[in-house]
Amino acid sequence: MSSTAPGQLLVERGSGDDLDAVMAVMCSAFDPSFGEAWTRAQCAGILPMAGVTLMVARKDGDAVGFSLARRILDEAELLLIAVRPDHARSRVGSALLQRFVADQKMAGARHLHLEVRDGNPAVRLYLDNGFAVAGRRSSYYRGTNGDRFDALTMTLEV
Repeated sequence: MSSTAPGQLLVERGSGDDLDAVMAVMCSAFDPSFGEAWTRAQCAGILPMAGVTLMVARKDGDAVGFSLARRILDEAELLLIAVRPDHARSRVGSALLQRFVADQKMAGARHLHLEVRDGNPAVRLYLDNGFAVAGRRSSYYRGTNGDRFDALTMTLEV
């Protein structure tokens, strides 16, 4: 891990060793009533796959956010992005998203994709960073009480 000044945000590549920290961030960031969070098994299963990248945002050594992405040829998908609630609106999400875009572009991706629950405040983050709504998946997410929520598919050409 690189050294940074106290309070400075560091976004760095993560690994399976970061899974506990990733799960802690995910559990705090995702409201279970919407059904958006992944399980530990899902995260552990995808990490070793080719083209998958985990980025962890840290402040003072503590994980405050993460992103999980995969790239195949010239397409990349942001699978997950999460920020601890006590660091919301502190540009952690922006830093992770901008790092995703820059890294994928450098790796040769030209088409970036993501899905997000309609109504999720992160939609504004994506729009502010150049993503556009490309479609809607009706009843894509299933909440813990059985409620269904639409997903927006968003894209960015880089």
